[in-house]
Amino acid sequence: MRTLPAALLGLALLAGQAGAQEKQQKEPVLDGRPLSAWIADLKAPSPQTRNFAAYTIGTLGPDGKAAVPALIEALSDSNASVRFRVCVALEQMGPAAAEAAPALNNTLDDMSDDVAAAARRALIKITGKDPGRIGE
Repeated sequence: MRTLPAALLGLALLAGQAGAQEKQQKEPVLDGRPLSAWIADLKAPSPQTRNFAAYTIGTLGPDGKAAVPALIEALSDSNASVRFRVCVALEQMGPAAAEAAPALNNTLDDMSDDVAAAARRALIKITGKDPGRIGE
């Protein structure tokens, strides 16, 4: 009788390990690095690193949805080129980035016209609606 609980415990441990491995395998890998590493790069000290991370994440399209919260945060980056690239990444995700719509609406007033225009394009792709012309 004692072997049955031990066997059940062993099966439960194996199932847990299989689930963890399956989760790891589902995380997209880009240039040999998991998506989580690219997300971490959105907070790197170098603006070039942050820009490249947003660019790389954007190449996933909707499969990069796990990065949306970090991309929303990166819309406040001090560097306009990073904010621009973040808008493009969100645009490439389309409707999968729907939770970014409010932050993109705020970005329509960005000091950089290029960033504001990229936010508008992203909103059109994500929501299917034009939020209006820049400056209205």
